[in-house]
Amino acid sequence: MTVNAHDPLLAASARPAVPASVRRARWAVSLIFFLNGASFCAILPRYPELVESIGLSNTAFGLAIGIGPLGGLLAGLFAARLMSRFGSARVSVVLQVLASVSHLAVYVSGSWLWLTCSLLLATAADAITDIAMNAHGMRVERRYRRSIMNSYHGWWSLGAVVGGLLGAACAQLGLPLWIQGIIGMIVFGLLAAASLRFMLPGPDSTERTPVASPSASSATEVPDAAPTGFRLAGMSLRALGLVTALGMVLVFAGSTEDAGSTWGALFMQDTFAATPFLAGMAFVALQGAQTIGRFTGDAVVDRLGDRTTARLGGVIAMVGMSFALLLPSPVTAVIGFAAAGWGVATLFPAAYRAADDLPGVPHGVGITVVGWFARLGFFLTPPLIGVLADAMTLRYALWMVPLYAVGILLFSRVLSTRSVKAGH
Repeated sequence: MTVNAHDPLLAASARPAVPASVRRARWAVSLIFFLNGASFCAILPRYPELVESIGLSNTAFGLAIGIGPLGGLLAGLFAARLMSRFGSARVSVVLQVLASVSHLAVYVSGSWLWLTCSLLLATAADAITDIAMNAHGMRVERRYRRSIMNSYHGWWSLGAVVGGLLGAACAQLGLPLWIQGIIGMIVFGLLAAASLRFMLPGPDSTERTPVASPSASSATEVPDAAPTGFRLAGMSLRALGLVTALGMVLVFAGSTEDAGSTWGALFMQDTFAATPFLAGMAFVALQGAQTIGRFTGDAVVDRLGDRTTARLGGVIAMVGMSFALLLPSPVTAVIGFAAAGWGVATLFPAAYRAADDLPGVPHGVGITVVGWFARLGFFLTPPLIGVLADAMTLRYALWMVPLYAVGILLFSRVLSTRSVKAGH
């Protein structure tokens, strides 16, 4: 029977029933995404306080923030191996617990070196959590047989908003940093540990196993094993090029997010002498708009495809942030950061999905490589913005954000033009 894709009632009725265990697994993965966003982002509104207490310049602070992702770059290389041995569920949960513990070290940083080392530990744990929770999320999405990846990242953004609001409120109330760190470590760590029992059982390759005959299965596996010339990490040069291009999408998307997370509060405080709570609203606006964009993103991507959605988002981010920098005020700044967040909302799930579905790429490797590139963006851009801010002002340094949007427009051509429904 042919289903009319434009009739939502028929489309909904055609969806296969989802077992309760799979629905519980979706909520468990969503919780890990939420905690991953909330735990670290609660620190961000306290950055001005840390900068002042340690006595850092913009360059020194940007360097510390930039060196931190080196931990993620190095640790992310081992994510595929860890998932192969322990499974994506266990890896995502255990590393998220470790991330919550490492965040306490950030809160109590007393020197530049301390801050840098604690960020190295935090980003190392976060990088592996990020890759593993996306890998497990893809398992659940295959059970659903429709797009749900954007909603996972929506939960991350919602967690980031909640964490940002909590951090801004604690800053306004003058709650000592170490107390906020201890509360976060206990609450976020325990919730992460509790989610493990609801994850999908079995190896991560379970949902990839074809239901067809053994001969069909063998035919499916030939591209990965066939000797087609030079290969790196099990990938052909063409597959490596596609994964690299997908990674570049996340370099620019991650750099856009970093503009709000690392520099938003400092921009509001330095440019407008904003109160601690108002300063935190730049980051909250970016993540709030990104949350809305991700929870509505599955429906948009199902209709337009990942490529068109990414290009529309790139234009929105470019126009919105340019508006904020041309006409600076607290209101336009919040609007600009919100536009940037909305613009990059679907890019992380789109790139992870495309990397995981690429033919000729071993399971887990595509997501690992793309996630590694995202960390590269977090590593390179904070020192750059810091140097530019000290040389000019933070307002002019943030003109890098519209340039990031140009990069998104250039590399988004590697994303799929098909709707996700058609691809599943």
